[in-house]
Order: sequence, then C-alpha cells, then structure tokens
Amino acid sequence: MIKQNVSMKKFLKFVFISLAIGLLFYSCEHPHHKAKYVFYFIGDGMGQVQINAAEAYLAAIHDEKGFQHFAFTQFPAAGYASTYADNRFITGSAAAGTALACGKKTNINRISMNPDATESYKTIAEKCKEIGMKVGILSSVSIDHATPAVFYAHQASRSNYFEIGLDLANSSFDFFGGGGFKSPEGEVDNVFINAIDEAKKNGFNYVNSVEDIQALNKNSGRVIAVSNLLEESGAMRYALDLNETNLQLSDFTAKAIELLEGEEGFFIMVEGGKIDWACHANDAASTIHETIEFSNAIDVAIEFFKAHPEETLIVVTADHETGGMALGNGPMKYETNLAVLQHQIISSQAFVEVIRDFRVNLTGDMELDFKHMMEIMDWYFGLGNPDKIPLTEKEIATIKKSFLTSLYTSEGAEPDHAYHDEEPLANLLNKMMSDKAGIGWTTFSHTGVNVPVYAIGVGAEYFSVNIDNTDIPIFMEKIIIHGAH
Repeated sequence: MIKQNVSMKKFLKFVFISLAIGLLFYSCEHPHHKAKYVFYFIGDGMGQVQINAAEAYLAAIHDEKGFQHFAFTQFPAAGYASTYADNRFITGSAAAGTALACGKKTNINRISMNPDATESYKTIAEKCKEIGMKVGILSSVSIDHATPAVFYAHQASRSNYFEIGLDLANSSFDFFGGGGFKSPEGEVDNVFINAIDEAKKNGFNYVNSVEDIQALNKNSGRVIAVSNLLEESGAMRYALDLNETNLQLSDFTAKAIELLEGEEGFFIMVEGGKIDWACHANDAASTIHETIEFSNAIDVAIEFFKAHPEETLIVVTADHETGGMALGNGPMKYETNLAVLQHQIISSQAFVEVIRDFRVNLTGDMELDFKHMMEIMDWYFGLGNPDKIPLTEKEIATIKKSFLTSLYTSEGAEPDHAYHDEEPLANLLNKMMSDKAGIGWTTFSHTGVNVPVYAIGVGAEYFSVNIDNTDIPIFMEKIIIHGAH
C-alpha cells in the first residue's frame, strides 16, 4: 500500500530546510536544549540502495525521471554509520542492535550484553524510562526478535526467545506494538510459564484485534498491541500482503504517539524488520514495499514533529545492509525497468504458501499442472502476460524446470534460514523479477557496508557526520538527558 503525496513531499522539503536553519540558531542560543520527544527508526537490512530503489520505483510507476524522494531523506542532517561487530566485520542484528541501543560493541547474537555475556549494558530506552519518559518499542517482526529485544532485554543469545519474552513481561516500558511473540512459552524451575500471561500479571493490557487496538486511549495503561495477522514466526505479514483494512507499521506508530504523548515526553523505537527478511530472500518488490511502509511510519512522526519542532528529535538509520542490493545488474546492463515490479502483488513468502497449497492439489498431469501454475504466476507476478511481463521460450523452459523440481521432485521446501524458505520456484521468480527490473544482489546474507543516518530536530546536527553505530545512542543520551549544544 503506497501512501505518497508528491506535492506534500516537496512542501516538507522546504519546511525541513527552513526548520533546520531555525533549529541550528536555536541550538546556539539554547546550549542545553533537551529533546522531549524522541523517535528512533531502524530499518533492519536497509542500506542506501534499498532507500534509493524504493524512491526510484515510486518515480517509475508515476512515469517520472529519477527519484520520488521520501520525506526523511530530505532531513537536514545526514551521514553514514559503520556497523561492524566486536568479533566480526559483517554484523548481525543482535550485535548491531546492541550497538544502536547501548552505544557499545558486542559479539554476534548478544542481546545488550558484553562480548563474554558476563555484563549487561543499559540501553538508551532504559535510561529514558529512568528519567520519567514513556517508552514504546515497535516492530514489524516479532517483538522478541533481536532488534526490538536489545532495547529491553539482556540475554546471552538472541535465540533465547522465551527468556526475552519474560524480560519484556517484567519491563517497565509503556507500549509494545506490531509483531507478536515467537516463543512465549517455557519453564522456569520446572514451572510452565507463558510470557504473555506474565505480562498481564505485570499490568500490561494485551490486545490483538483491529477493533481493540483502535479503541486504545490514554486510559488504557501499559499496552502490548499485537497485529491480528501474524506469520508462524510471530512477525506481521509483509506490507505487500496486507490491504487497507489491515494495520500496518505506520498505524502502530500513530497509536504509540497517541498513547505516549504527554508532559513526561517519550522515546519511541520503530523497527522496519521485514526489509531485512525480504532482502534475505532477494525479493525486490517486497523489499521496496517494506521500505515504503517504513517511510510511511516515519511520515507519522514527521507530522508530530511539525507540531513540536523545538522539542522533538527524529533519527532514522539501519542496523546493517542485507543482500548486497544494487541498482543495476548483468542481464539489463545499463537499463532499468523498476516499474515491472508493480505487477508483483504478493511477497515471495506468501507465494511459498501458494506453492504448498498447489502441491497438495496436484492432478498428476504435469502439463496441465504447469499450465495452471503459469496462470497463477501471471496473476501474482504478471509473468508470461504479454501486456505485463512477456517471457521468451527459453525463460518459460527455465520456469518449467524449476516448477518440476519444486512440485514433482521435492516433498516440500525446507527453511534455508530463519527468513525465507528454500523453494526453487519462488527463488527463481525472485531472481527473474529482479533481473527484469534491473536490480542486482550479491548475497542472501548481510554485508558490511556503512548505513545511512538521517536526523531532524533537537540536536540533529550531531548526526551530520560519518560516525559509528555506537555513537548514535551516545549522542541521543546527550541530547535527551544533558541537552544539545
């Protein structure tokens, strides 16, 4: 779902430049001006190319040249952050998240603990709570996943989902929203415990229907608001698989602001977690739509900022880049055709579910089954449709070979890793869509490139340089607790 307004974007660009100049003068005259409202947006796996690809896609589908810029990419402060972990150059979400939450490096898989897992690090969210601010943690993946977890949990391994869930249940934070729990049940001293039940005992109001979430208000107390449409992993479904009747990350962001705004101020962390998952699968269309929805969530914060420009700080960054995404590839050489991605109306993960259902209902007639699958691919991807994405005989033969591998020589896809299934046909379609769009990929894993940092508001000038990811929460603490100067 695309919620872009071109004229509004141009207007916001002018507003941001004007506000930036004013805020810089204000900062000089008020050397200890503190941020009362703080937004921390983390696009998991979102490198510069993911942003550029989404902006270029929006321009392409509107028949424009270049980029249709997101409002956040026009923020007056911009830089880059290095992402390496303590024990590895190419980081993971737990180590990178710990750096972004605590200002300290750690080893792969640690959740806000030191490299040896012998000491807990205090997070910027915990520090904000200690001084009386309200705290909200949001994510499009499960709320006990690595990036949201590093703000409230302290565990030796990101795989300790049950223990992370208990840390959430016992936290003093005010709002958790988006995804659910990956593994909320376990035992403590041979006693069965459910983390959600523990959270309720600790005073949290748990809601997981659209109606109940929309009905939340300032009198609702501390809240865990979970999407009613979850995957088995506890993550929200991809933005590409939702419609206007479903809650998106931007909706949870708006609700968090509604509940947390007040004299105490707030700290809200919002993770666009499924940008990373889509990149792990090299699913270009899903990557772009996740990035667009992430931008939509930031737009919600921008609207708040416009009403509170001298009290608000918005920082946008990423924990790492995923996929080695590139605008340009071998098959297309110097050409791009990003608009073809508009014909994909389903994520590759959802298409895996389609394949599994198809496998159960095979007729045994391979030619007939393949004909039906081509009709399905036309519907979901536009592939083979002469008015959308025509295919050569060679390309159809390649698809047929993959179809037979997936449907007639395989008993089902096994997970390749935590983020996508090794389903030959789905993976081939991802590659084919990227090839035709002019998008390249170097890996199904993370890369070690620096990630962008954007900021606006109180103390934004701190983020106008090339920094390390550990610097971001350190700067935030200075701006929130001690005051920018």
